Amino acid sequence: MVGSTPLSCVLCSLPSSPLQLYSICGAGTIRIWKSNFELTDLRPRKPRKERPLNEMDVENGEKIRGSVKEEDDDSEKLYYNSNGKHHLNKAGDFTMLTAAAFHKKLRILVSGFANGTFHIHELPDVNLIHSLSISGQSISSITINSTGDWISFGSSGLGQLLVWEWQSESYILKQQGHFNNMVALSYSPDGQHIATGGNDGKVKVWDTTSGFCFVTFTNHTSGITAVAFTSNGQVLVSSSLDGTVRAYSLLRYRNFRTFTSPRLTQFSCLAVDGSGDLVCAGAQDAFEVYVWSMQTGKLLDVLAGHEGPVSSVAFNPWKSVLATASWDRTVRLWHMTDSWRTTETLSITAEALAVTFRPDGRELAVASLDGQITMWDSEKGIQTGSIEGRHDLQMGRKETDKITAKHSAKGKAFTSLCYSADGNALLAGGASRFVCIYHVREQLLAKKFEISCNYSLDGMEEFLDRRKMTEFGSLALVDEGSGVALSLPGVRLGDMSSRHFKPEIHVTSLRFSPTGRCWAATSTEGLLIYSLDSSLMFDPFQLDEEVTAGSVHRTLRKGEWTLALLMAMKLNEQRLLQETLESVPYTDIKVLCSALPESYIERLLVFLAAQIESSRHLQFYLIWAHELLMQHGQKLKARSVSLMPAIHSLQKSIQSHFTELSKLCDWNRYNMRFAICLSKQRGVKRLPEERDSDMDSEVESMADSSKEEEIE
Repeated sequence: MVGSTPLSCVLCSLPSSPLQLYSICGAGTIRIWKSNFELTDLRPRKPRKERPLNEMDVENGEKIRGSVKEEDDDSEKLYYNSNGKHHLNKAGDFTMLTAAAFHKKLRILVSGFANGTFHIHELPDVNLIHSLSISGQSISSITINSTGDWISFGSSGLGQLLVWEWQSESYILKQQGHFNNMVALSYSPDGQHIATGGNDGKVKVWDTTSGFCFVTFTNHTSGITAVAFTSNGQVLVSSSLDGTVRAYSLLRYRNFRTFTSPRLTQFSCLAVDGSGDLVCAGAQDAFEVYVWSMQTGKLLDVLAGHEGPVSSVAFNPWKSVLATASWDRTVRLWHMTDSWRTTETLSITAEALAVTFRPDGRELAVASLDGQITMWDSEKGIQTGSIEGRHDLQMGRKETDKITAKHSAKGKAFTSLCYSADGNALLAGGASRFVCIYHVREQLLAKKFEISCNYSLDGMEEFLDRRKMTEFGSLALVDEGSGVALSLPGVRLGDMSSRHFKPEIHVTSLRFSPTGRCWAATSTEGLLIYSLDSSLMFDPFQLDEEVTAGSVHRTLRKGEWTLALLMAMKLNEQRLLQETLESVPYTDIKVLCSALPESYIERLLVFLAAQIESSRHLQFYLIWAHELLMQHGQKLKARSVSLMPAIHSLQKSIQSHFTELSKLCDWNRYNMRFAICLSKQRGVKRLPEERDSDMDSEVESMADSSKEEEIE
């Protein structure tokens, strides 16, 4: 170490001066180190001399036999001496350096600082090429690509990723996540987008295919509590603790409506009805539910009757019925078209935390504080089932807990519920690192997902760590001989001045995709998306001994397309089914779709949606989907609820292609207009006939304008 500032990094030597090293310290100073050995010095090194052993030459308690080579002289050793230093910052600027990267071929050094600025210098002369401030937070990491054109910056404080092209001084990519916890999410109706809300007051919309955020709304001044899409997917609604509910247009990307209450209150939950006309939000301090009109923005009514904070609200997908859950141990059903009256009051054994409807609207699930999930018939108000989920949470013990994880799980419960797209499964998560999927009809645990294995989060350990135990107790409860003050009940953030602050693992929101192929969760670890990929699984359908891959190929050679398609769908192997569909002539698709049994339609629609998204034969598979829906449209009305995931998958695939093609057409149109304008500016040579016609048109226009001036 030279001086009092720690060394940040050591850069490799340049090809022109291989015996020089460059090092950077945290104060932003770069030093040049030169070797005492010169390349022109071709003197042979002195051979090592051997000497006889003495009494001091002992290895592992035993004497070494033979002789020992003497060490080289100090004159033959390689030393580096300081040959100069340069300051990367301006004079008087003592900002700490946080990251640096070096490109050896281009000889450029990129340095990032704690105030969000970065500098690009050219070595070995240390000439400043470029300097820019990209954020107000410190730069955590810097990377340069192999060609040296792009430089990527990462900022952990803002959750920001930036790719900068330094030669043209332009942004290639700029992404920023929530720099605080995510607490809410919602899928768009077609499953293409995910909206998230965080404690930082921001609402972000993400693309599910690319994973990029394409719009951010910063209108709220406090933490977001819930987000929801309307049924057409063109409007996004969010509620916040700042006392407002805002509606955003996803066509113009702006906040076009703001809903407020008569007196200032904090909204804890949100719901939008199926038509998109009614917006409801529950208050956590006024014990009331507010109803607004989306078109006018006016407050229509205030639903009063709960005796505790409203924790969750949900609309029936098929009827104008609103379910509200409260801490007063009741769930109330409100008929929104009949003078806002209460149609049913469901009594729960404990405080209700979350409520959700099944996609068909005939059943609702309620999560309570005692760890139970109860299912109710929404029309009759009768309880149809119950799930004991307290032991499935398996919440780990905290550092300050004096009881085991088994007993601490008694006070835990699920805080978020969501039905699957077909209504057969129920997704549940809460103050735990596990997310549970239950089979609704059997009321059994189907699968459990562990969202994190990071032990730097609090609540991950299940047993007491004996290494942290002292004679005074656990190290977490002992601070220099005095006991640490425990946090009050309900306080989750902890003491931010603590040096060993650990966030608690928690799942704040869960949602199933409308396509039924994936589900997403917001947790302490961020936004997590789990997808169902069955392409490598053997999942047959009504299979018998005669159905084999060889028989499918023999039937295809005979030209029996319908029989071959049915056999391929029974095997349900993706490549075989793709080969069978692409072997059918497009002129026979209409006849084949009319002869297809009704039980195979749903599986074929799901397969067509996947092929439309990835295959090159876009028009061919679109003809299949069009004929299948046209031939069986009337029969599918009775099964519209069960077929909804397949229809959503098909809509998502078509919409993604439409978006890409529209962008390509707009880009081509822009290029054509640019080429025409450029040709006019350069004075492209034209034929004499074109010149005469242009002159005649200009003369006629001038004559018309003169006539108009005379008339005026």
